[in-house]
Amino acid sequence: MARIINKDTTVCMSLSARPSNFGTRFHNFLYEKLDLNYLYKAFTTNNLKDAIYGIKALSIRGCAISMPYKQACIEFIDELDVSVQSIQAVNTIVNTDHYLKAYNTDYIAVEKLIKANHISNNTPFVLKGSGGMANAVIGAFYDAGFKHGIVCARNEEKGQALAERYHYKWVKDESTITPEQAKLIINVTPIGMQGGVEADQLSFSEAMINQADIIFDVVALPVETPLIKYAKKLNKTIISGADVAVLQAVEQFILYTGVTPNDELIQQAGEFARQG
Repeated sequence: MARIINKDTTVCMSLSARPSNFGTRFHNFLYEKLDLNYLYKAFTTNNLKDAIYGIKALSIRGCAISMPYKQACIEFIDELDVSVQSIQAVNTIVNTDHYLKAYNTDYIAVEKLIKANHISNNTPFVLKGSGGMANAVIGAFYDAGFKHGIVCARNEEKGQALAERYHYKWVKDESTITPEQAKLIINVTPIGMQGGVEADQLSFSEAMINQADIIFDVVALPVETPLIKYAKKLNKTIISGADVAVLQAVEQFILYTGVTPNDELIQQAGEFARQG
């Protein structure tokens, strides 16, 4: 029997320049399975300020925030959780009685993945990217005690600022990086993203992938990016964007509803979301 939407239905949403179906399918799947009177819908906007104030005015319970709004939305928020304070990038807003508190469940997800994969904080890493998601990822690595990191970013201003914030090194391209500096490589750019102009490209050179021990691609769609496919052939340790997407979505779901789904339901929701 289909769920019936009524005046008491609690609404959650997402804001992104390029909305996808992942969050919509993930959350609505769990709402249905757990018989929760919630509805989730994805949006984009050309007026971020009014969109955020609309969350408060219309009693929208929660809102996922994606590129390019992760930093720009901060000025409209009432309170920043500790997961946001150090990295200054938001991916989740929770509205409690017209009071907006911002979180970063990407940061929380990466923190958990570092522990789950038993990655030593002595592992030297290279992170490619300099946007809001890069802030979340590198912040989690920094807070986990990783001392040897390089930010590789074509945008010199943003790349240098990100590296300096966490006392890491910045380089414009990977050609100057030695194998010893890149045992873990992390892609936090749109390279390899479904529908993007660089969808079929590797985010790192074959030589760098060959020499790395751990490959981490934050791109969630497709599940197997060119980087992940290549790394699989080499039997590398792999962390995918799908891992991050599911973990961060679960954290959002719990923040919005107060309900923690079991592992089986989470797996089913993730598989359902990726089919969309």
